[in-house]
Amino acid sequence: MEALRLTAWKHDPEIQEVPAPEAGPGQVVVRIGGAGACHSDLHLMHDFEDGVLPWGPPFTLGHENAGWVDAVGAGVTSVEVGEPVAVYGPWGCGRCRRCRMGMENYCERQAQLGAAGGGLGLDGGMAERMLVPDARLLVPLGDLDPVEAAPLTDAGLTPYHAIARSRHLLVPGSTAVVVGVGGLGHMAVQILKAISSATVVAVDQSDVALSLARDIGADHAVRSGPDAQAEVMEATGGRGAELVLDVVGVDATLALAAAVVGQVGHLTILGIGGGTLPVSFFGLPYEAAVATTYWGTVPELFEVVALASRGLIRPTVHRVGLDGAVDAYERMAAGTVEGRVVVVP
Repeated sequence: MEALRLTAWKHDPEIQEVPAPEAGPGQVVVRIGGAGACHSDLHLMHDFEDGVLPWGPPFTLGHENAGWVDAVGAGVTSVEVGEPVAVYGPWGCGRCRRCRMGMENYCERQAQLGAAGGGLGLDGGMAERMLVPDARLLVPLGDLDPVEAAPLTDAGLTPYHAIARSRHLLVPGSTAVVVGVGGLGHMAVQILKAISSATVVAVDQSDVALSLARDIGADHAVRSGPDAQAEVMEATGGRGAELVLDVVGVDATLALAAAVVGQVGHLTILGIGGGTLPVSFFGLPYEAAVATTYWGTVPELFEVVALASRGLIRPTVHRVGLDGAVDAYERMAAGTVEGRVVVVP
């Protein structure tokens, strides 16, 4: 079968012929309906090099996957052939305390495992079929279309986790700011509107992204630039935001996030743009907390799927074939993609 593979660091991916996977004991083969093209894949292609991560190429890309159960190995009884499923992305050991709580994104033995999951050291979903090492990593989709649902596993789950940990702050009269309305950001806006009472402010440098933000429910859309801080602060009534999600993570966006978070607020960094945020006693409002988060938990993916099943959130999806994936990544790098590109192998 054909697969889009990263063959080396700092190298464009290539379509190659690879053997179709077979399910061993406890394993599941998923026939891929859709695999989301994530901005973090660009860092794999262009920024990382040997030694940065405990794993490396070659492997098939695609860590944001959904499809149908194609084959099950001995002992698998929790899913059936033909069933539509989402693939939970961060693969932990399944045995440590955090994994047993569904927090495989924070597996205590991750360093020993090496690869972080399918599309992240192991073969991912940008191929006709994908091997999932354990049925515990699959979440039923019900009536959702796997192509439309694929982004829920990262673009939906990652901001959902970040928002859920700050949900107690998002009471009526509060404000949440989303900096960057791309794949994750456009889902963050919808999730905030679906599960909180906060006023939502979207910030981006693209007029297309800001238009999308308005269409999906943002109360205010602010263009990045010298006036952004004042506009965001005005939207908060001058108090600053209870939650700021920086989905970009470069120096400029981190500086804006620090300037608009309020006292006792949360500044959560989701983007891996490589920026830094100086922290000092007088550098942030009192009791403002800064955190990074990584993906989300298995129970949270069930919740994200439930929100989508009720029609409360929906990824903006652009479908491409496997042969259009490289071009899609180039458009992502140029910032011309609205929502999420999903590769349909």
